[in-house]
Amino acid sequence: MASYRELLARVKEEIEEISTIEAHERFSSPTPPLFVDVREPDEWEEGHIPGAVYVSRGRLESRIEGLIPDKTRPLVVYCSVGARSAFATKVLEEMGYTDVVNLAGGFSDWKRNGFEITIPRVLSAEQRARYSRHLLIPEVGEEGQQRLLDARVLLVGAGGLGSPASLYLAAAGVGTLGIVDADVVDESNLQRQIVHSTERLGEPKVLSAKRTLEALNPDVRVLPFQERLTSENVDRILGEGWDVIVDGADNFPTRYLVNDASVWHGIPVVHGSIFRFEGQVTVFRPGVGPCYRCLFPAPPPPELAPSCAEGGVLGVLPGIIGSLQANETLKLILERGDTLVGRLLLFDALGTTLDEVSIPRDPACPVCGESPTITEYVDYVEFCNAPVGGAR
Repeated sequence: MASYRELLARVKEEIEEISTIEAHERFSSPTPPLFVDVREPDEWEEGHIPGAVYVSRGRLESRIEGLIPDKTRPLVVYCSVGARSAFATKVLEEMGYTDVVNLAGGFSDWKRNGFEITIPRVLSAEQRARYSRHLLIPEVGEEGQQRLLDARVLLVGAGGLGSPASLYLAAAGVGTLGIVDADVVDESNLQRQIVHSTERLGEPKVLSAKRTLEALNPDVRVLPFQERLTSENVDRILGEGWDVIVDGADNFPTRYLVNDASVWHGIPVVHGSIFRFEGQVTVFRPGVGPCYRCLFPAPPPPELAPSCAEGGVLGVLPGIIGSLQANETLKLILERGDTLVGRLLLFDALGTTLDEVSIPRDPACPVCGESPTITEYVDYVEFCNAPVGGAR
């Protein structure tokens, strides 16, 4: 039987290796390879090559295809001194990766040459326990969880849609949640607005939601805006550096205001709306896909825009749509998966069906088109009874 040294020598004869000098030259080139770190977690936390993808050697085979689906991408694999990574390089070749080299001398030699390293932020023991199921997912992992903790999401409305969306975003560890809503908790809200409770009747919704969300996850900071979103305050509120807007408004004036502001501020919007048994979700991403006005250039007549207070809504429906909004928001933050940009998802609770409609970007759109005709905020007449998008 071969010894470890004999196996290592045999593997090194079968793979390609490069020195740290050559690796650094490739690292500094206009089209650098992707570095893959296969060390143990404590080694990674002490420092790694900037931009490297981390997957421990013991989990390489099960996770690498989720992290790097393109098997033609040039890879440089490294460990501490180049031994474990040699075996990892061989495994990757056997899995079909076509351009893989091992870093001779490993991270130790990289540091010895004085090349740049990154010392990552580390999750606390409590955070590792809380987000353990995220850390097991290759598409999230520790880097993704740090992204979530750093993210800032603004929710327009703390009602039917804002309730489930905010709860799941807080549970996922989205570090800063802003909530805009001028309403107070009413008994009729409690059939669907699950972020509130009976003991909070009469309390401002933003403060009720803040109590619930910060109790759910101490990592989350909630910024309440107890005001109605208007053309006079929208720039101030949106100017606080939000990564994503979750639109849970139930009236057209707020939806158009959010849309126009998001286009001008360059912030993606995860839109949701519900009525009786039907709901819809999409993502409006400025510069990438259509905006709300590409779908609805102008508001409909008031008689064609009833509110849920007038037409009702099945209590569970906003939970489904709001959860889908939270899902789209997490994908935007993590930059993973295919979002609903350019696609409108339609849900029918009675038939339990999902349909999808394509939404093209309109070159003649008055806001995001080639020759915009709307360049200032438009204050439309109210179309719903609710003061802000929380009543749904």
